[in-house]
Amino acid sequence: MLTLGAATIERIVDIDPFRFGLTQIFPDASLEALEDARAWLEPHSLDFATGQVLLGVQSHLLRIGGLTILVDTCVGECKPRPRRPDWHERRDTGYLDRLAAAGVRPEDVDVVMCTHLHADHAGWNTRLENGRWVPTFPRARYVMGRAELDHWTAEEARAPGEANHGLFADSVKPVVEAGLAEPVEEGFELTAGLSLIALPGHTPGQMGLSLKHPGGTAIFCGDALHSPVQLRRPDWSSAFCTDPVQAALTRRAMLEQAEGSGGMILPVHLRGATGFRPERVGDHWRPVYL
Repeated sequence: MLTLGAATIERIVDIDPFRFGLTQIFPDASLEALEDARAWLEPHSLDFATGQVLLGVQSHLLRIGGLTILVDTCVGECKPRPRRPDWHERRDTGYLDRLAAAGVRPEDVDVVMCTHLHADHAGWNTRLENGRWVPTFPRARYVMGRAELDHWTAEEARAPGEANHGLFADSVKPVVEAGLAEPVEEGFELTAGLSLIALPGHTPGQMGLSLKHPGGTAIFCGDALHSPVQLRRPDWSSAFCTDPVQAALTRRAMLEQAEGSGGMILPVHLRGATGFRPERVGDHWRPVYL
């Protein structure tokens, strides 16, 4: 558990590890360009022997100001994802058991913060109950960027059930229809010192969550940064970014701001640590893990 002033943060893991070939996730990448970062990329983030990037898929459980907040909800269970066999119709994953071990039942969650609406970030928004998709967290406000929701609503209207592994139909629409979705814009405050920031590029409306605490600022960054690989090469955007150039600009600005203020970054896909502080090394960074 990470304690930042009055806030506590825990990781609730869904999948670990989640493997990609280096150029599968970062099309412009090469192992040679990362050799001088080997000491801090192995063993958690990159397997040099196989050329695989190792990610986690997890939620951050944030408690602050009397609120219980779940940042992103991973892949979920029973979801039809035939294009990704490791996600397809998953069952008995233990995710809700791990949440319970942290002292939280689904009905205890006050806010679900969706940084963006990709299938590995919003799958546990709903669960299958008597053949219907229902909100997993029945008392929660599901906070998401208005531009993000508008984008995927339009994509669903254009090609129902096709975009984004069909996530909208089974994990977003039921939340909207239940009246639990809360579209917001940059600057929206969940509570004092906890506000949403725009992190565009990976998706058109991706949002991050900025937590101010006595030691500085912590950013729950969604997929503005997938892997510590991108500290060594911040210009490498993922194959899943809708605007790779904007994603790289967003990532560099986030790292520069955190470096200048002593801030920390908490990515959804980081393994082996809750987050890191970026430390400048020439034209790039290395992580000081938390």
